Amino acid sequence: MLKWLWLSLFVFVADQVTKIIASSKLEMFQSVEVMPSLNFILAHNTGAAFSFLSDAGGWQRWFFSILAAVVSVFIVFWVKKLKPHEKPEAIALSLILGGAVGNLIDRLRLGHVVDFIDVYIGSSHWPAFNIADSAIMVGAILLVVLSFRSHKQ
Repeated sequence: MLKWLWLSLFVFVADQVTKIIASSKLEMFQSVEVMPSLNFILAHNTGAAFSFLSDAGGWQRWFFSILAAVVSVFIVFWVKKLKPHEKPEAIALSLILGGAVGNLIDRLRLGHVVDFIDVYIGSSHWPAFNIADSAIMVGAILLVVLSFRSHKQ
């Protein structure tokens, strides 16, 4: 099932390209309205999801980098063991892998993750995120849904 890793590569490239564009076109923390409930805003996240541990003093960069690298290797082995009928699982894991590697490269190269998508309703804003985060979330939700399907069979 390694043939699905092309999806990881696609997510990784899309993530890196959009982060480069965002970093070159946006000013830090300056919101640019794209459409109702969607802005672009450049932010650097030194922590984990939702800026968890962003003010922890620097050790978190290496912790999350090592964690992402280990999880990425684990996912490659998991995808390799999947059977041909487990295509949805391969897709979900490939999305997660592409996102994890995208954010890992940011941490190693920049010391932070570039976020730029701001979704909001009224005055309530979701924490800024990026393509990698989106792929990880979609892949994780898909894995959870698939786990319920597997238990019913």
